[in-house]
Amino acid sequence: MLLRSLISGLALTASLLAQIAPVKGQSLAPYVGSPVPVVERMLELAKLRAGETVYDLGCGDGRILIVAAQKHRVKAVGVELSERLAKSTTESLKKLGLSDLASVIHGDLMDVNLSGADVVTLYLLRDSNDLLRPKLEKSLHPGARIISHDYEIRGWRPTAVEHMETSKRDHKIYVYTVPESFAKK
Repeated sequence: MLLRSLISGLALTASLLAQIAPVKGQSLAPYVGSPVPVVERMLELAKLRAGETVYDLGCGDGRILIVAAQKHRVKAVGVELSERLAKSTTESLKKLGLSDLASVIHGDLMDVNLSGADVVTLYLLRDSNDLLRPKLEKSLHPGARIISHDYEIRGWRPTAVEHMETSKRDHKIYVYTVPESFAKK
């Protein structure tokens, strides 16, 4: 009985630790694609300008990269942990003739240098956004925008929150602008 309690307690501790600090290379969210109307609205709310670069963290099938490159003609960089998705998305970008504007980094989004990002898009979990927040604060320049689908970044005040319905589901889009106070953190 004591051994069973000890094992149960250790499993609970391991589970809690995994939530606080995920193992390197561990996914921060399941793969769920944002509906295209949501993607289009996210990029509209980002107010993309010529010469800017969008980073999509957890790019999945690349739909944000594709819309950013095709419709807005900006550079788009996806970061994807799944090797299968990273390869498949890279192939899709080649087939669409977008390789000059869009690319995929196969890797852990916590390890990627985001200093070149003008816009960062996210469809992660709230706890994942909490883990990512210090990296965003340290990496992004003032005026950069973060666009998060469905999940807020706790502790930040959004500059806009938009509700929309598509595919018989309500969606929220949170828009954040990096303030001067984040500079040189």
